[in-house]
Amino acid sequence: MPPKVRLQKFMAECGVASRRAAEKLIAAGKVKVNGEVAHIGTKIDPSADKVTVNGKPLKHREKKLYIKLNKPIGVVSAASDQKETTVVDLIKNVPGRLYPVGRLDMGSEGLMILTNDGELADRLMHPRHEHEKEYEVTVRSPLSDAQLEELRQGIVLDGRKTLAARVSRKGADRFNMVLREGKKRQIRRMVETLGNKVKRLKRVRIGNVRLGGLVTGEYAFLTASEIRGLMI
Repeated sequence: MPPKVRLQKFMAECGVASRRAAEKLIAAGKVKVNGEVAHIGTKIDPSADKVTVNGKPLKHREKKLYIKLNKPIGVVSAASDQKETTVVDLIKNVPGRLYPVGRLDMGSEGLMILTNDGELADRLMHPRHEHEKEYEVTVRSPLSDAQLEELRQGIVLDGRKTLAARVSRKGADRFNMVLREGKKRQIRRMVETLGNKVKRLKRVRIGNVRLGGLVTGEYAFLTASEIRGLMI
């Protein structure tokens, strides 16, 4: 059986009032559990018992979760898939349902954010916020300086020129690219217009959140400062 919790604790977690104020509501007879007037000291099973305050039902607020993951190649950026391993499958022993924010295709790796906070997910995915995303890119053949400049200035995809990007060379066939938009397979398609192919694509940053030292398949909870930065 699920562990029972004190009624005033449950009320505080639902955002009704502080625990002390919740106790006053209980003492005043304004709180009922399964239709019966509650008393100080009452314990409930949040998953089964029905609690009302002044006749209005309470719903337990799900604790908000924010996780960063180093997605391996071959893993699907989805909450569920009948055939393939998903990014959610990699998160173990975390209560609550998680959803990936945005996507990385199966052949790409690196930073992904998973959360149950719909407001944050909308903020990260909405174009108007233009959260930067940084990638490490390795291509099959060396790129010239002129070709890197084409990537910086933007390339026409689907009849529209991509936004200007920051591109810095890391080697003859390697560069870092910072985007402010997220078209499907954007970097791969941009490189293909130059007659080349992407060999490896790894996302290392989303906004102020960096992949850091996370090894492939590893995850960690975001810090308070990382969460605040994404909310800007």
